[in-house]
Amino acid sequence: MPLMSASKPADPWIQCPIPKPRASLRLFCFPYSGGSAATYRKWGDVLPDSIEVCPVQLPGREMRLMEPVFSSVFPLVDALTPAMVPFLDKPFALFGHSMGALVIFELARKLRRERKLLPECLFPSARVAPGFPLKDRPVSNLPEDELVQELIQFNGTEQGVLQDKELLSLILPTLRADFALHEEYKYSEEPPLQCPIVVFGGLQDRDTEEEGLDAWRAHTSNSFAKRMFAGDHFFINSQQSLFFDGFTQELQWAVRNIVARTTPARVTDKSREAAPDLVH
Repeated sequence: MPLMSASKPADPWIQCPIPKPRASLRLFCFPYSGGSAATYRKWGDVLPDSIEVCPVQLPGREMRLMEPVFSSVFPLVDALTPAMVPFLDKPFALFGHSMGALVIFELARKLRRERKLLPECLFPSARVAPGFPLKDRPVSNLPEDELVQELIQFNGTEQGVLQDKELLSLILPTLRADFALHEEYKYSEEPPLQCPIVVFGGLQDRDTEEEGLDAWRAHTSNSFAKRMFAGDHFFINSQQSLFFDGFTQELQWAVRNIVARTTPARVTDKSREAAPDLVH
């Protein structure tokens, strides 16, 4: 059973492995295709005490393995939003890696439309901006052997899993649905979000060129920054220490602005607006 903040009920969608009731910012983390909340469960050990990390568990994985998966982002965010509302009682930010970046984008737009809420910052990672053409061929409907070869190329699934036929048969339906969510997405025009966007990318990521990362700039009327790290599509794992250093700086910037907003004598930190793209 996942641990929650003392005032929050247990929920299959939202997990807070390390509750921090006094945190200034609640950070919701969304997985990549085939990923789960497990990716983020230890982030709370590393990130500052001012950040409460809340991994989001999507259907079709771990304790939700037998639940129907979503192959479209729109019904997914429709189902997720009511579960998130009780956790939006304090400032929040959204982080999503790869497929998760698409989910947080449409979630932020839905929260704006229906709840008049916006995150303090949107943190997409390892995915081109919505509306930017995808580089690779679709893989969601490939035969099993070809799909496995694609997974090997992605370098995001453990070899032991790919070699275990029984385990593979359990996770492939979720992977196919996740890839379809990513591949079949149709972008529709809405005004840019009014929150800052900071996008992360891997310098050796063959699936996400920098031009596609730069295109996130068009989706905010606020400040924009890009942070690049050595590594492939899964740089958040292979370059974890450097990534946490850079991510912590961005989160602390958000926290400073929250404090400034609630302390009238202070001036809001505008340094993000002039910050150059950084390579780590």
